[in-house]
Amino acid sequence: MTRLGILLSGRGSNFEAIAFNVAAGKLPVKIAVVISNRPDARGLEKARAHGFPAVCIPSKGVPREEYDMRLVAELKAHDVDLVCLAGYMRLLSPCFIHEFPMRVLNIHPALLPSFPGLDAQEQALQHGVKVSGCTVHFVDENLDAGPIVLQAAVPVVDDDTADSLAARILREEHRIYSEAIALVASGKYRIEGRRVIRET
Repeated sequence: MTRLGILLSGRGSNFEAIAFNVAAGKLPVKIAVVISNRPDARGLEKARAHGFPAVCIPSKGVPREEYDMRLVAELKAHDVDLVCLAGYMRLLSPCFIHEFPMRVLNIHPALLPSFPGLDAQEQALQHGVKVSGCTVHFVDENLDAGPIVLQAAVPVVDDDTADSLAARILREEHRIYSEAIALVASGKYRIEGRRVIRET
């Protein structure tokens, strides 16, 4: 069974959605460890409440590659097969990516390649788009640029704020992240260039 390592920096709502689907038998994986770079991350408390190993590796003042090697060591100590970023607010270094090639997933609150980086919902509103959404993608060495696994569209309404749009997108994030993890864990896909293609 695929062993997940979940990295988070904040409240951990996507982690909770994944944990719920694992507990309900809808997602045939095991959460091996939850790691945060921030001691005050609420997601760590939630992980402990669910009975998962929860580890804080503080990142403040630590050079990025040195920190990432500590992270890799902790993930490998828990025999992690697939790393899932769930509100993890640090860029991963190339040395981390090389340790888990095409085995890191991220969820982003926009329809990539539109609006990468921070404040994606605000970017969407400023550009006046009529449809936004979320994207699960493999993580490579570039920001929000790896092959796309799944996407979900969310209409933008005229009176939307960044917060109201974010709340509707988050519901779709919770749905498609587990679907994407299940697909990757099944191994029933192939990557051709930037395309992730399901195999039957």
